[in-house]
Amino acid sequence: MPINSMPSDHPYFPGRGKTGLLLVNLGTPDGTDTPSMRRYLKQFLSDRRVIEVPRLLWWVILNGIILNVRPRKSGDAYARIWLKDDPDGSPLRRITRLQAEHVAKQFQRDDLIVDYAMRYGQPAIQSQMQKLQDAGCSQIVVMPLYPQYAASTTATVNDEVYKWALDLRWQPAIRTVPPWHDHKSYIEALAKSVKAAVKKSGRPDDLVISFHGIPKSYFVSGDPYHCQCMKTARLLREALQWDEKHFHATFQSRFGSEPWLQPYTDKTVVKLAESGSKHVAIMAPGFVADCLETLDELDIELHEEFIEHGGETFTYIPCLNDTADGMKVIEEVAIENLLGWVEMAPSRQKAGRTAVNKTAAKKTAAKKTAAKKVTAKKAPAEA
Repeated sequence: MPINSMPSDHPYFPGRGKTGLLLVNLGTPDGTDTPSMRRYLKQFLSDRRVIEVPRLLWWVILNGIILNVRPRKSGDAYARIWLKDDPDGSPLRRITRLQAEHVAKQFQRDDLIVDYAMRYGQPAIQSQMQKLQDAGCSQIVVMPLYPQYAASTTATVNDEVYKWALDLRWQPAIRTVPPWHDHKSYIEALAKSVKAAVKKSGRPDDLVISFHGIPKSYFVSGDPYHCQCMKTARLLREALQWDEKHFHATFQSRFGSEPWLQPYTDKTVVKLAESGSKHVAIMAPGFVADCLETLDELDIELHEEFIEHGGETFTYIPCLNDTADGMKVIEEVAIENLLGWVEMAPSRQKAGRTAVNKTAAKKTAAKKTAAKKVTAKKAPAEA
């Protein structure tokens, strides 16, 4: 009896064999209006990785108090940084989209699909993962855009990815990108951004490196976030050769009444102003794209506090965003995690490698020429 390779009841399968690369950032509301903010905050603050409080107690606090008070206040803050007449609206969404588009353009491969998602808000992780699989991706690299690992950021992205895969009959192979807090290109990019700011605005009396905070109890429970932040700060200070007395690693965005990682960014900057520091520069290396926590919390609110307490010049150093140096970091980390699935390099790295190879070839040729000359000189004596 002949074998029928395609039975009449055979299920439909999309084409397979492609690789997906999904860049994932924290998230953003759809708009600054109260309903959009309430929807976003409910999703964000319902995440058990973000709020580790007994569920029943937290449900009462969240639904009875926070979601009735916070949306309007948060909406006002977002309105201050919202991109008017821009389809993205949110700076974070716009920059993340541009980052994904840039990577796709640089890699330019038919067997690689690059896209982006948000852990909270749109485009959602699960819909983007399904989109990649439907497009023929049998293997997907998920890249949380957090240089430092934390359970409330990197881990919750991974959780959402695995939740999507739970009900699949045919799961794609999935890789998740580890933190890159000490990656050479990342540290170099941060150092270059500081140097550019100094060249433009002058050398500050103090440089503040502000990371997003987490509750201290999370760190005590085994979260490596604090350690990785401190390593990033140390490597950056060493790269800059900055005076340790005027280099401050701090933590921002605390929420609630329990202690968070210290020292706190706002209290540190106010204290510097009150102590006579006239020029403070601040950067937030834990964010790869400017967002509410950088554009509003630091560059607007903290800026005002510094001036109010006696400071004169406040320099906010933007995130790496989709700058050439920032994209180099994302591209290199992506390449390292695509190895074995996709063997390639972005066009500018190919050019860089060509230049390196040419230089190496010239050095090798020069050594051979020198060696021949030495041999020629020695030959008569040895004869």
